[in-house]
Amino acid sequence: MKERIPRLTVDAIILNRKRDSIVLIKRKAYPFIGTWALPGGFVEFKETVEKAAIREANEETGLNIEIERLVGVYSDPERDPRGHTVTVAFLCHRISGELIAADDASEAREFKLNNLPKMAFDHRKMVNDALDV
Repeated sequence: MKERIPRLTVDAIILNRKRDSIVLIKRKAYPFIGTWALPGGFVEFKETVEKAAIREANEETGLNIEIERLVGVYSDPERDPRGHTVTVAFLCHRISGELIAADDASEAREFKLNNLPKMAFDHRKMVNDALDV
């Protein structure tokens, strides 16, 4: 029998306090193709969740980020249609780089916090949790 265990992912909530906005990417892969999401992805073997968040954000947005704090751990077994994933979400800010879409993103943009689009997975909850300090 094959062992069934959750897979570990990370998400970066890249906040721009001066512009009152966050960075989102438009997904170009299953699931939620064409839907806006936080930059993130799977943690690689022998990689910390912090390094994974920084790597994934850079791969999908071209931005170099710094983690400010942990927002939370999201583990609902139904949160991802590909199977049970557990994500660690971080509040981050940009330290350098130009915003571009790359890797799993077809588009990357900053959205005003008061005008966020429909988002994939449970990413809206993560954003709400990050801002509810």
